[in-house]
Amino acid sequence: MEAVKTKPLADLELGDETFMSAAELGDYMAKLRAANAMKDFQSLDRNDKARVELIKTLSVPIDVTPEKVHEITQSLLHKLRIAAEQGKNELMVMRFPNVMCADHGRAINNAETGWPETLRGRPRQAYEFWRDRLHPAGYGLNAMIVDWPDGMPGDVGFFLTWEKPRS
Repeated sequence: MEAVKTKPLADLELGDETFMSAAELGDYMAKLRAANAMKDFQSLDRNDKARVELIKTLSVPIDVTPEKVHEITQSLLHKLRIAAEQGKNELMVMRFPNVMCADHGRAINNAETGWPETLRGRPRQAYEFWRDRLHPAGYGLNAMIVDWPDGMPGDVGFFLTWEKPRS
């Protein structure tokens, strides 16, 4: 019986389909794990950078001009119509990192009455827009933690709510 010949480890590359010994296969698996871990690390790094940029953007209040109010209102009305056509009675209108709350979302998570006082930047402006313009028109606002990375409060979501017609 003839022995099966294998390539030396130095000649193997990821994706090489020649027959491998158990040791070579183990080394190949380790290389794959390392490559995947590097991809995951690079992805996390990009996500972290994007999150930092989002926080910077949300920290700077927008200039509330009549034109900006009109733009926001038109966009919101379009989204509300679509949600209503789908039979929904709520719509997530904003999602933001919990660091935009002075207490990292604790008051929102515990449904404390003073939770709006913890808001900063654009989330605060969004709340004030609802309070001044949408609440008088009959819309409700629910704020809640919408994700829990590693079991800890993550992003906050603002949901506009409205009554469904009674049948």
